[in-house]
Amino acid sequence: MTYQDDQQSKLTDIGLLLLRLTFGGLMLVGHGWGKMMKIVNGEWGFADPLGLGMEASLVLAVFAEVICAVLIIIGLFTRFATIPLIITMLVAAFIVHANDGFSKIEFAVLYLVPYIVLLLTGPGRYSIDARR
Repeated sequence: MTYQDDQQSKLTDIGLLLLRLTFGGLMLVGHGWGKMMKIVNGEWGFADPLGLGMEASLVLAVFAEVICAVLIIIGLFTRFATIPLIITMLVAAFIVHANDGFSKIEFAVLYLVPYIVLLLTGPGRYSIDARR
């Protein structure tokens, strides 16, 4: 590996770290935390877009948006952790917000794409996965 290749590889890994921290963190703080607090407070009302029941839908959303988001942030089981988030964003974009106009769909897709990128690339060398 040449010096230039090594430098590019480091920059790619820094980019993947920033991607993980940003989209894992934003999902956790901006979406998952509030849903988790609903469960903590015993408030089980939630959308049921797949017909699983409100409680099951809320628990699955919290699993994706809290547990999987944290796994992505720290880079542990990263590829596995992206799958629930990808499913959640697909449901949000194309089922929950299908009739809400482009801006709502766009928002979910803007989260979806980084999770697909992380599924394809993995978390990079600055992750727990790289140390195992």
